Amino acid sequence: MQVLNRLKMELSNQEYFTDEQYIQFLTENNLSPTDEYDKPTMQKQLLFTVIDVLEAVTNDIDLMTGISTEFSDIGQAYQFLEARIGQVKDKIAAIPEPEEDYTCFSLMYTREPVTRPPYVSNTRIVSNEEIDDMIGR
Repeated sequence: MQVLNRLKMELSNQEYFTDEQYIQFLTENNLSPTDEYDKPTMQKQLLFTVIDVLEAVTNDIDLMTGISTEFSDIGQAYQFLEARIGQVKDKIAAIPEPEEDYTCFSLMYTREPVTRPPYVSNTRIVSNEEIDDMIGR
């Protein structure tokens, strides 16, 4: 399945925009609409594209008016889209990072010690050996 078709499927085949506009959203997220969709390598970028599309919809009153026919009013449509954006963001956060990427803690050990300004007198730099002793290694 091509990336453009997968994007439309993720958007429940709602025609919010033209294919040309969808292609622009995909391009901005480093995806080619004609490539075959590969979930392990493209899922995050596709979900970021979904967020971009949904945010563009919420920013367009005329488009929201068209969508509101499915809901009782524009406010309800907006709440639905905001909830959907939140779900997609949660889905992105749940996608594990590749093994070769760093963890949030690895940056603590990749930089040289930072010198502190003189007004911060009650702090000191802790060496890696002291950290190992603290955690019982």
